[in-house]
Amino acid sequence: MPFVDIRLAGAASREQKAAIVADVTRSLVERLGKNPAAVQINITELSTENYGAGGQLIADRDAGKVSQAGEDAHAEPSQ
Repeated sequence: MPFVDIRLAGAASREQKAAIVADVTRSLVERLGKNPAAVQINITELSTENYGAGGQLIADRDAGKVSQAGEDAHAEPSQ
């Protein structure tokens, strides 16, 4: 039985989490031949005040600071 643990910095909507669960399940079925009923997925949303990267809290970086590359590594991709 595959068990997948996903941790997200910040929050996601119910619809986004449902889509993640569907996508990850489909990938394990297609790539590893797993039974979809056996795939277990846990999504944990971390407060950005409790998660840091690059030496600072994500909450502080989201408050207007950007990474050295000029973009927030946790921001949604621009379209």
